Amino acid sequence: MNEELADTSKPAAPVTLRALLKMVRGGEKFSCLTCYDATTARWLQEAGLHMLLVGDTAGEVILGFPSTIHTPLEFLIALTAGVKRGAPATLVMADMPFMSYQADDGQAVRNAGRFLTEGLADLVKVEVAQSFAPLVAKMSRAGIPVVAHIGSRPQHAKMHGGYYASGKSAVSAIELLDDARAMIDAGATMLLVEAAPAEVTDQIVRESTVPVIGCGAGASCHGQVVVLQDLLGMSAWQPAFALPTAQIGRQIAIAAQNWMTRVASGNLGEHPYVMNATERAAFQAAIKTRAVGARRP
Repeated sequence: MNEELADTSKPAAPVTLRALLKMVRGGEKFSCLTCYDATTARWLQEAGLHMLLVGDTAGEVILGFPSTIHTPLEFLIALTAGVKRGAPATLVMADMPFMSYQADDGQAVRNAGRFLTEGLADLVKVEVAQSFAPLVAKMSRAGIPVVAHIGSRPQHAKMHGGYYASGKSAVSAIELLDDARAMIDAGATMLLVEAAPAEVTDQIVRESTVPVIGCGAGASCHGQVVVLQDLLGMSAWQPAFALPTAQIGRQIAIAAQNWMTRVASGNLGEHPYVMNATERAAFQAAIKTRAVGARRP
């Protein structure tokens, strides 16, 4: 494992949708990670990462909810803007949370537009199947770059009794191919395929005219995305397709223990805030005056 950050002294050109498409046409893979704050975004841009996803997983990893369906719309818009401000040269994809686009097409388009204007996002992602094709078409017609998330859709997990894989039977595999085709025909800018057999994703990639991002969907995709906390070894449950490249969770615990030791021993380092001699003398005189005043009956 490489412990050194690659030389990034030369600022990289901003990653735009056009730049990403050029990578795909040239056979170059692109990488994406979830991100939820400006500081982390700045470091991920420093690493040269191509794309950041401000995912509705923020509801789980930031707010502590048991699933993504509890993630508030306003919260995600604010986080997306923070991530873009932290990584202005990185392509940022915003995740539209549960019930921000399912109930009413007009409201869905307005909410997606807010992610572009208030949230500063470059693209928006929606969890969809063929029935959402009219909505994706409306968003595209409004000038909103849509990433169509197909396959396993965490916002629909309750309908399956929990997280699930997609395309494991011949029938569901063909449905997944049809979902992909319907989204492309509706004007989707990209596809994101989650939790699907590699051979099904391979076929989607072969048939697709837009970039395909994989999340537990095999290596043939043009790009890959995982949750950052999984990659950093901070998650209680580790997906097999997101093996950690570091153990930051343990490092955080060790750092906290070291801080506790320093506090207990008073070893806090040099104290940077000092009085000059004149102010110190004035302060000591004032203390003496206060002490005399306190002794008066």
